[in-house]
Amino acid sequence: MQDGDQTGMNEALASPPFGEATLSNCERELIHLAGSIQPHGVLLTIAADALTIVQASANAVAFVGVDAESLIGRDLASLGGDLAGQLRDLDPGVDLAEPLPLACTVARDGATVALDGTVHRHASGGLIVELELRDGDPLSRYESTGSVDHADMAAAVKKFSSAPTIASLSEAVVACVREQTGYDRVMVYKFDPDGHGEIIAEARKDDLESLLGHHYPATDIPQRARELYIRNRVRVLVDVHYQPVAISPRLLPDGSELDMSLCHLRSMSPLHLQYLKNMGVTGTLVVSLVREGKLWGLIACHHYAPRDVPYGTRAVLELLAEVISTRIAAIENYVQSQVEVLVKRLELRMIEATSTDGDWRNALFRNARTLLTPVDATGAALFHDGEVMTAGDVPSTPDLRALLAWVSVQPVDGGVYTCSSVVRRNPGFASMAATASGVMAVPLSPSRPDWLMWFRKEQPCEYTWAGDPAKPLLNDDPLTLSPRRSFVAWSEIVRGTAAPWTRAETVLAKAIGQTLIDIILQIQAVRLLIAQHQLNLVRSQVGNSKDPVVIADPEGRILYSNETFQRLPGSPGVHLETLDDLGNLFLEPEEVRTMLGRLRRNRLPWRGEAALVTAGCESLPLGVRADVVPGSGDSILGFIVILSDLTARKQTESARRHFETTLLQAERDLAMSSGSAQLRESDEVMGAILANANVAAMEIADAAGGDEIAPLLEELEASTQRAAALYRRLRFHTRKG
Repeated sequence: MQDGDQTGMNEALASPPFGEATLSNCERELIHLAGSIQPHGVLLTIAADALTIVQASANAVAFVGVDAESLIGRDLASLGGDLAGQLRDLDPGVDLAEPLPLACTVARDGATVALDGTVHRHASGGLIVELELRDGDPLSRYESTGSVDHADMAAAVKKFSSAPTIASLSEAVVACVREQTGYDRVMVYKFDPDGHGEIIAEARKDDLESLLGHHYPATDIPQRARELYIRNRVRVLVDVHYQPVAISPRLLPDGSELDMSLCHLRSMSPLHLQYLKNMGVTGTLVVSLVREGKLWGLIACHHYAPRDVPYGTRAVLELLAEVISTRIAAIENYVQSQVEVLVKRLELRMIEATSTDGDWRNALFRNARTLLTPVDATGAALFHDGEVMTAGDVPSTPDLRALLAWVSVQPVDGGVYTCSSVVRRNPGFASMAATASGVMAVPLSPSRPDWLMWFRKEQPCEYTWAGDPAKPLLNDDPLTLSPRRSFVAWSEIVRGTAAPWTRAETVLAKAIGQTLIDIILQIQAVRLLIAQHQLNLVRSQVGNSKDPVVIADPEGRILYSNETFQRLPGSPGVHLETLDDLGNLFLEPEEVRTMLGRLRRNRLPWRGEAALVTAGCESLPLGVRADVVPGSGDSILGFIVILSDLTARKQTESARRHFETTLLQAERDLAMSSGSAQLRESDEVMGAILANANVAAMEIADAAGGDEIAPLLEELEASTQRAAALYRRLRFHTRKG
């Protein structure tokens, strides 16, 4: 056997073709290469240049009056109507990487047939056209939703924008979506960090049993399906009992299979269909909620009879999903502005404790509630300089040191380590469950085992699963045994676990940790001046700081600058003896010398900004924190200058200005559009979308600074533009319809 043959065989084994997966390998099923569609629509693959048909679904005759075999090779214009003309008139600059709406006609049996659908470009360069009978067509076999109501859509956007919490937002979402679509059950399904899902909101018919609070294992949605949920945000299953309609011929002219990732008619995996049948569900609608490029959750709709959803309703739901995702981002990041206030108060208390008691740690442990309440912890421990200080209920000191040794070698995500069940990750810590089932920890030094940890007691939880997630399999046949045949609620008591740490709590922990790092750095810098014989010990702390530090004596002569300072672009080539020499590093040296002169002569601290000269085209923005170190009486011990990179903050400010300019222009354009009642109605929807974006931008931008703020604003701008584009498409469709 040739190496190439072996490679191909391995790939085939690794990724089973569509419809041939078993329960053991469904995670890798090639669901995007389905080769068939649901029967409520027709699919045509078109050669982009000649507009000739190269593939057609086997049910084409029911929609365009010509059977699939006869369509192959024919000019699209032969179908009559305006479909071919619309495709021919597409602007060459239009990006067809995402489906573009179509409202068109074809001739069938001597009559004109109105169709709705989409067109997008596939990987081989051709066009994929998907068409469905327009809503209300007498030939449609399925119950369907009604027409688009613009006033209801604007009201929904406003309601979502005012939701203060994820819970209230989710409740508003399920109520709105059920009202607009008429599904028997509508749920918001949120994923946790491990991929497991929980139903956090539900609206349903009164005679249905509630699924609110039920958990579903991550394996219920294979990874490949999750990826498609991000690419194709709205997916409809009209009837779980449908017979798949094959695409003919199966292969494109170049011999490749048609990538159906963005096809809304694409057939669904037999495993998924069996899963739904065992739940008693007939029709579904799933809308993706995407946060920072990742699948945050789903809006899942279930119906217990076949149910179709026309393009107009799907377009509304896709637009609303963008608005909802924007609101989720705003709610989850608004916590940072609250964190800033708490951290500033803590910093002031630590500075006061240092000056009165000589030990900043007293500010943390003098009142246990100060440290525990903000993160809802039951205990805390500080490991610093080889000592351990505690508050609340904590394990014994030997157990704490063992826990420290273990946590120190665990991967830390984003500067914070969190775990809701230490016992599960390390059974050797079973004796700590009563006081430290949950741990959240922040490192305080890159070179020493200095940590601040919070603990939570064991909190036995009852999880309600939709069927036993650990139920053994009798065989591996997906058509006779679903992922879980029984969906009767199954409860599990989980011990050795604490309540999970929330995003808000981890953000606060990270901020407190960073404040402690800054305070420790400043105090260690003071020790350099007070005790020269401790210089080597303290240098390891200051020298490894991520911030550039300069220390000068009372005369302004530079005694020390750390390695981070030496690595600043432009500084190695400049000879520095005094604080005045620092001015030579900056774009406006006289202003820097003036402020440092006031520091020396008038003992006035400086909090400001200065642009560092670099070898490149752009200067480097730095924050400057310059302080006098007081001695006994009126004397001083010297001066400390700490610099910080403001690049991220400047990027945030630039992103915010760009976003505000974009919104301002959009609002001006909106103000100029007036006249007809239809325009005023459209303006109300666009106004609601812009108002939602404004609120989200203010809440995100008011949060504490960080590298994540600028990307969030850019993501918000892109999402707003996408929502506006979707609405323009919807208006186009409404006019055509």
